[in-house]
Amino acid sequence: MSALQIGLLLFPKVTQLDLTGPLQVFSRVPGATVHLAAKTMETVSSDTVLSLPPTVSFAACPQLDVICVPGGSGADDMINDEATLAFLRQQAPGARYITSVCTGALVLAAAGLLRGYRATTHWSAVDDLAAFGAIPDRSRVCIDRNRITGGGVTAGIDFALTLAALLADRGTAQAIQLMLEYNPAPPFNAGSPDTAPKEVVELLRSRMQGARQSRSEALARAARRLEAETETAA
Repeated sequence: MSALQIGLLLFPKVTQLDLTGPLQVFSRVPGATVHLAAKTMETVSSDTVLSLPPTVSFAACPQLDVICVPGGSGADDMINDEATLAFLRQQAPGARYITSVCTGALVLAAAGLLRGYRATTHWSAVDDLAAFGAIPDRSRVCIDRNRITGGGVTAGIDFALTLAALLADRGTAQAIQLMLEYNPAPPFNAGSPDTAPKEVVELLRSRMQGARQSRSEALARAARRLEAETETAA
């Protein structure tokens, strides 16, 4: 039996926990070979001081059983990056599961891979999915056929454990959870705009305003491009 091939996309300004949370889970799935796939083999800087070396380039990447796109501010650049979108489209037909964490869903959507699918992403971006024909879903982990998307950042661990149960079985996923001692007990009930204090939500929204504007412009370009490509294909 061939190894299960799992690939996580690596790109500049990726949110490292979007990637490393699922990476920790996937690395413990029996029979899995995990790849960090990037355009080149150059080390990639995340959105923190942590830098990450790819393990395989797009050109050398084997056919993946699982494609996972993490998010981060760099995802706003990837939604208009032709090489990245082409890689995802090339891999998608042969993949068992096409997945994302946080705003990685916007990259899948920009590649045309979420049209007609329910999907989730970070709470600040979930409504943006509709521009690409996806159906916004506010659940923490959303499963629609072979598309599995996780919400913001820490939801990547929940997503990965959910997928581990599908790739192996429930007991294996539970054993991974126990090994990681993934037993969340947050000090504040502020992890969602529905539960955080109103003033905290407004503070964060104001801090995100500049980045939100830049993302909106990038999304508009990506949506126009995808619409033009769809019309041409038709």
